[in-house]
Amino acid sequence: MINKKLINSKIWIPPVAAFFLGIVSVSGQNSKPKKDTLKEKEIDEVVVVAYGKAKRNSYTGSVATISSDKINNRPVTNITKALDGQVPGVQITGASGQPGAISTIRIRGVGSVSASSDPLYVVDGIPFDGNLNSISPSDIESISVLKDATASALYGSRGANGIIIITTKSGKKGEAKVNFNISQGFSNRAVKDYEQVNTDQYFQLYWEAMRNGYQSKQISAQQAGQMASDNLIYGPGGLSINPYGANYPKPVGPDGKLLPGAKALWNDDWRDILQRVASRNQVDLDISGGSDKSNYFFSLGYLDDKGMAIESGFKRYNTRLKINSEVKSWLNVGVNLSYTNSIQQAPPSSDSKASNIIHAARSIPSFYPYYERNDDGSYVLDKEGNKIYDFGKYRPTAALQNQNAAASLPLDKNENKEDNFSGKGFMELTFLPELKFRSSFSVDLVNYNGHLYSNPLLGQGSEIGGSVTRSNNRTLSYTTSNILTYDKRFGKHHVNVLAGHEFYKYDYQTISGTRNNFSLPYYYEPDAASLLVSFSGNSDKLSLLSFLGKVEYDYANKYFISASGRADASSRFSPDNRWGRFWSVGGSWKVSNEDFIKDLNFFNLLTLRASYGGQGNDKLLRPNGLPLYYAYQELYRNQNLGGEAGTTLEKARTEDLKWETNLNLNVGLEFAILNNRIKGNIEYFQRKSQDLLFNMPVAPSVGISDFPMNIGTIKNTGFEFSLFTTPIRNDNFQWNVDLNLSTLNNTITKLPAGSIVSGTTKLLREGGSVYDFFIPEWVGVDPTNGNPLWKTIYKDANGNSVEGTTSEYGKAVKTLQGSALPKVTGGISTSITYKNFDFSGLLTFKIGGKILDTDYTSIMHNGSAGGRSWSAEMLNRWTPENRYTDVPALSTTTNNWTSTSSRFLYSGTYARLKNVSLGYTLPSDYFEKIGLKKFRIYVQAENLLTFYKHKGMDPEQALDGTTYYRYPAMRTITFGLQATL
Repeated sequence: MINKKLINSKIWIPPVAAFFLGIVSVSGQNSKPKKDTLKEKEIDEVVVVAYGKAKRNSYTGSVATISSDKINNRPVTNITKALDGQVPGVQITGASGQPGAISTIRIRGVGSVSASSDPLYVVDGIPFDGNLNSISPSDIESISVLKDATASALYGSRGANGIIIITTKSGKKGEAKVNFNISQGFSNRAVKDYEQVNTDQYFQLYWEAMRNGYQSKQISAQQAGQMASDNLIYGPGGLSINPYGANYPKPVGPDGKLLPGAKALWNDDWRDILQRVASRNQVDLDISGGSDKSNYFFSLGYLDDKGMAIESGFKRYNTRLKINSEVKSWLNVGVNLSYTNSIQQAPPSSDSKASNIIHAARSIPSFYPYYERNDDGSYVLDKEGNKIYDFGKYRPTAALQNQNAAASLPLDKNENKEDNFSGKGFMELTFLPELKFRSSFSVDLVNYNGHLYSNPLLGQGSEIGGSVTRSNNRTLSYTTSNILTYDKRFGKHHVNVLAGHEFYKYDYQTISGTRNNFSLPYYYEPDAASLLVSFSGNSDKLSLLSFLGKVEYDYANKYFISASGRADASSRFSPDNRWGRFWSVGGSWKVSNEDFIKDLNFFNLLTLRASYGGQGNDKLLRPNGLPLYYAYQELYRNQNLGGEAGTTLEKARTEDLKWETNLNLNVGLEFAILNNRIKGNIEYFQRKSQDLLFNMPVAPSVGISDFPMNIGTIKNTGFEFSLFTTPIRNDNFQWNVDLNLSTLNNTITKLPAGSIVSGTTKLLREGGSVYDFFIPEWVGVDPTNGNPLWKTIYKDANGNSVEGTTSEYGKAVKTLQGSALPKVTGGISTSITYKNFDFSGLLTFKIGGKILDTDYTSIMHNGSAGGRSWSAEMLNRWTPENRYTDVPALSTTTNNWTSTSSRFLYSGTYARLKNVSLGYTLPSDYFEKIGLKKFRIYVQAENLLTFYKHKGMDPEQALDGTTYYRYPAMRTITFGLQATL
């Protein structure tokens, strides 16, 4: 028996509190705590699930729910970023920090190789095909994540990778209520960029690289040193600029030292001019109310989120109208309409091109000025006295010759405009109290317009007289569903039966054209350019017909069983393989309702649950990542063959292609103790994907690059753990601490060839993961001569394989170097309310996994990329005096040491203080006379701190663990106020 005095005491701190005292972490509440809040609250909360609602502790499936107070006030453009660290088993990766970019989400691992692993998004009960950026976080009531077969099998193939159900706000019975929220803030990089050498260090290092490059049997070190001094500035391979002025024509002497008195006359850090502290402004207004028979919700929103890179940002204007009404006692109807217009300014920031603004800011050293300079360091001025941008025509190629994004980007356009309309309507008829029929219709229309313009005056576009590309994509999809439900209680027996039909139609159209050569500047449309470069367009269609059913039974609110089935017919497959049949079975036992548990007087809740089922996946992707809608058909591409029209085979016929199958097992335990002050959930899952949809590479001589097949099996297993505690609770003070974490083991259990090389850095093999690195192994630096060393394998005189080392990259052998997938992910959260003050914080973390930092290699050259920025790590390069290091000797002759290898493979373990919020609600006496019910002021920060060993790289990278000059995550600090009328 537990001491009741301990349970009812004003302050009680469980062991988890001691663990948390030194950590700041997650989500807050903005209301004053009430006495015995947890004791009075019904723990059997209702959660949104597939085609309905269910009580959490009796539900046989795995579902996690996030309430509106953890979403609404986060300074995030996309709602997916608000899920990070708050749901176990959900891995969220922000592939780009560009405002308006969408995060990548994986639920319980990666379930496919060549097919999509994205979850299904459901908004207000109906699958959603619009852009998630179109949904304002302020409109959201809750988000439910369905993770196992019982929870998601009713959505069939569409829910094979898990389901995220978004429920928007509705009006409530009572007088009209007006909510107003305004916030303003600023953003900058969440992680400081790689540290670089300064001008003095650079010139001395490059002198050393030139000297080492000159030195040979015929040229002594002394002679090479003099040659390096002579050629450092304007000689062959020189830097082509002298920031030390005319008084120091050879700033570095033959000894490699900077001459006494030499001092750089300018220090133009390109990161300062191409990046900025950006502003963020958001305003949200909603009006809601209702009566006994109807309710309404109307909202307006505005967001202006500038990016930390110049000429980047995201604007959104959104509105929503939601009305539900009981027209008759037997008829309920509802409509939910939303419209969003968004404008994204997105300069290139995710590739290795010279125009990539993130790459450019990092690549050009500070001794190359962004305004033209005289020899004395003063600015060169035009006739009007204005500074003149320096495009660096004199710069070496590695220093982005003829480039100045600060000058050209304001004259260019990188604009993405999008209109999102979503309309939903339903009609529900009640034939009997226990028998209802609901018919729903949903339409999502997305119209995208892309406008890329390179001006004809400055930058790369000037070489071709300017360029413009206009593109338009139109996506129209609709879903109709008809659901009949029967819900009846017979004494201690309860039965719920569901049967229904659903039809989904998808229509996509795209058109794009490019023209060059403008006769006049400042005209942005294709009609103003004279040379047609390209014109293309295509369309795709997809249909899905479904029948579904579910049966649930429980006895005495103790024993629960469920079974569901769904049949989908997908137009992606041939008629013979079109139908896929999916199912699930589940059961739960509410042990806490048994007398032998009640007698213990310990558990408020104890529930065991288990489920198993199968789902399918038809979302095969092309090797370039685009959807393949005609997977079984023979496809051709039109070609211009010497001025004549022709066709070439692009994909061979694959009529035998069939559904990829996912078999999901889930076993869980949910508990609550000490008057619900400690609640938790433990689950084990096993997700097996078989008959994988896979683009099998074939020999080029066949005429195609790959062939879609059903091959291979992947298994994802892991544990999920959630803990919710209230260490302190009294009339004026409440402290909540939450913890969630999940483990993941992703394993390929079957492949036809045993192993397949995937891309340039990965190997698919039995026993490995889908993201195993397969790259040359870095051994180190040869202490005798400073050459880089990689592992190699060669044959000895007896024909035996022998391991050795080589300084020739071409002879290095590839070996397995670990997986990009983390072993553990999770989050720690806390919330404190004291009288009218509220505080919350969220700390997210990932443990394990590897990241290949190919961004870093661009500034780690050995001197062969003269003029390119250098990392400060190059100060630790090999010299005769510093023989034991992992940075090779410098030279203007390339040694390939920055080529892909384990040298640039880093641990993916990190923690990030994702969100911190502090607010104060003014006492009602201050404003009730003017009609205000609530007035709160707050300050909050997003991505405030990042704890990571490899400085300069943002650890939130793509799932495959390879960097690619991406836009970094942003740290955002906002100040705001909320008012309720």
